[in-house]
Amino acid sequence: MSGPIRVLVVDDDRGARALHAGFVAATPGFVVTGTAATGAEALSLATAADLVLLDMRLPDISGVEVIHRLRTMGEGEPDVLVISSSRDQTTVRQAMAGRVVGYLIKPFTRAALQERLAHYAATRAARPETPRDVPLGQGEIDRLFTGGIRTARRSPAALPKGLAPTTLERVVAALDPVIARTAAQVATECGLSSATAHRYLTHLVETGAIDIAHRYGRRGRPQVLYRLTPDTAPSGPGDAPGAR
Repeated sequence: MSGPIRVLVVDDDRGARALHAGFVAATPGFVVTGTAATGAEALSLATAADLVLLDMRLPDISGVEVIHRLRTMGEGEPDVLVISSSRDQTTVRQAMAGRVVGYLIKPFTRAALQERLAHYAATRAARPETPRDVPLGQGEIDRLFTGGIRTARRSPAALPKGLAPTTLERVVAALDPVIARTAAQVATECGLSSATAHRYLTHLVETGAIDIAHRYGRRGRPQVLYRLTPDTAPSGPGDAPGAR
């Protein structure tokens, strides 16, 4: 994985393509290899990219369909970071099912995108160099179906001092893989102080169990939002105590 990360920017709006391409070009370690205005054009250029910044609203085929077609490319398929104003649950869940590396709501700032790109670069560098199509054994397949909430089920010894497993489970159960929540909302739902809720959320972020995003208003500091990562979310109503 030497060299800069190659990025394809896909958006039907010419101004948005130029703006987002400029954000990427200003990010160390990344280079823009092309831009596309349609899904068909994106698919034709995707083989030359490591990462596709993909809008979900395209004039020919949907972003969801683009993701599905990219996933048939095999070992050379690029990663996808969604950049879209679409925030309905159906679209977000379909994107998550397509194994996207993130979902960033438009409009966003250069800092917000660069934060996501930096996180992507770090996780990409840590990936094992193994083919995507390595056959799985039956035990590995079973674990994929029954993984559940891994972080919340860790033994007490694995938690930092001052954190309790039962409280951690309550915090995880208060989160959602689609609807992002603030620390104050989590604290209220769990009956915790804001400071206590923040300690648990910080731990979950550090272990990769939840993602963070920022909501930028007209004034003041951006609001921090938290949501479960797809592989941490429970697969059924009985997966964890307090799961809803």
